[in-house]
Amino acid sequence: MRMSLLMSLAAIMAVAPLHRAHADQVKLDVRLVHPVMKAGEKQNNHLRIALTGFEMKSDKERPPVNVALVLDHSGSMSGQKLARAKEAAEAAIDRLSDNDIVSVVLYDSNVTVLVPATKATDRSSIKQKIRGIQAGSSTALFAGVSKGAAEVRKFLAEEQVNRVILLSDGLANVGPKSPQELEGLGRSLMKESISVSTLGLGSGYNEDLMVALASVGGGNHAFIEDADSLVAVFNQEFDGLLSVVANEFDIVVELDQSVRPVRMIGSEGDIEGQTIRIPLAQLYANQERYFIVETEVSPGEDGATRDLAEVSVEYRNLQTETKEKLTSSIQVRFNNEEKVVEESTDLEVFAYCSLLLTTERNREATALRDAGQVDEARQLLEQNTALLKKLHFECSENGVESVLPSLKLAEDSNAMQAEAIVDRFKWNETRKSMRQLQNAVQSQQTYSVEVPSLAPSSSGSSKR
Repeated sequence: MRMSLLMSLAAIMAVAPLHRAHADQVKLDVRLVHPVMKAGEKQNNHLRIALTGFEMKSDKERPPVNVALVLDHSGSMSGQKLARAKEAAEAAIDRLSDNDIVSVVLYDSNVTVLVPATKATDRSSIKQKIRGIQAGSSTALFAGVSKGAAEVRKFLAEEQVNRVILLSDGLANVGPKSPQELEGLGRSLMKESISVSTLGLGSGYNEDLMVALASVGGGNHAFIEDADSLVAVFNQEFDGLLSVVANEFDIVVELDQSVRPVRMIGSEGDIEGQTIRIPLAQLYANQERYFIVETEVSPGEDGATRDLAEVSVEYRNLQTETKEKLTSSIQVRFNNEEKVVEESTDLEVFAYCSLLLTTERNREATALRDAGQVDEARQLLEQNTALLKKLHFECSENGVESVLPSLKLAEDSNAMQAEAIVDRFKWNETRKSMRQLQNAVQSQQTYSVEVPSLAPSSSGSSKR
């Protein structure tokens, strides 16, 4: 079993839609775990809202991108790390076309705009500047991201994809440096339709800070243990960046007055009264993004049917450059018979919901391990493993096949983590890998990165 399974899980979850997307239009699918509920009782139910991007038939259809590469060139990046970072940045520049806009920002203790935001027409000149980057001193990460966003802002436009890509190998030690401060920056940029991806290189960076920025910033996060993987990771990041088919999402869920919104599971959402607004920066070609809302439904009479929620989704179709709107409504029925209620359960939706819930418990296991409660953390991961194994069996027996690969990989990943988490000499790498997985599963990230040092052949015996 390999640690790479962790990230493979996220990739499969991201590219395995429940249904084939309609051509040239985003698809909206709204379902309940329990479409029939027990009559006469107040109960919780889970609402799943899924969006699937349409296929991009050729690169000529893609919208232009406006991207800032924000590169850490602090002293710790000297040598192979900086050399590979420059190679990766040059390879990324080669992926752009003349209609794209690019900027390159460097930061150590200070921030320097190496390439101001410009059309990517003279790519040779941009690459020559990148090749001249030298290592500096400290790490002003917050200021680097802010300056990258400022460059993107110069040409901010609705019909293009706007993103900051941050690469860092160290701790933020100049300027704002807490996860909360970086989270606030990412949330602010999301409101301007600027997404942020964070790439952590080596074992010295702060994964909580980098994950916080990416999770609210609508981008991706990757733990890159080996600098030799940088070019491949940059390519995967740009594969996604260059395949965005829709952006500017406004997802609104209006619950019936008899339904109380409890919480969002695994994603952000603003809950005010009966209205929930869910942020989403963009949707890639053929990607499925889903959101789970936990609700509390007031008692209903036997045989009654009740409206539960109406969902509206407005977005910009980047292929047609038009604003489009999708709507859907869903009802719940009530029945006195336990058997009827049980047999109506949507096992596929239940399975996807369970994947997010087990990921929440995986996050709890990280916190327990941080607090020195190693046995408790391991037990939680073992409980996840058992639950996922049982669910995999039930789905297989009932012909619910689309979710089987994700369930199997989640089961294997939690089992592997239950073993690895007791090794204190590899806790730093294990923790980064777990945080990477948690973010990737919850944001349904479209690519994965392996962690070579955590492969079984190099793990050795477990040591507390």
